[in-house]
Amino acid sequence: MIREISVSEYPRLIEIWKSAVLNTHDYLQEEDFQYYKEKLPLYFQHVTLLGFEQKGILLGFMGISGENIEMLFVDHKYRGTGIGKALIKYAIADLHVTKVDVNEQNSQAVGFYHHMGFNIHKRSALDGEGKEYPILHMQL
Repeated sequence: MIREISVSEYPRLIEIWKSAVLNTHDYLQEEDFQYYKEKLPLYFQHVTLLGFEQKGILLGFMGISGENIEMLFVDHKYRGTGIGKALIKYAIADLHVTKVDVNEQNSQAVGFYHHMGFNIHKRSALDGEGKEYPILHMQL
């Protein structure tokens, strides 16, 4: 089931984020990992958060701003089970999302979004925090 997230669920979102990032973002420096982890509650306030819940447990989530997917993370134990695909399909069909920003170095994510119909529109050398993690701006 896909549903909205409440502030009280932020700790679970951070757990999911940590599980996903530790297993997919091997290029991320430890100090940057800690930096982003501390910033997550602030980031969450600037997006519409939707989670994928199964048997009462949140297994993945995404953050949407306008037509853009700002974040998508799935608990590592549940990667490859269709959760990310379900969230993306929901975002496209119900929220009219047409864009996503993804770390260029996260080749699995780039491939996933490409498989979901997104193509690279442009590239930024730095991420939104000004760090040297290039971002690919993809769109349908």
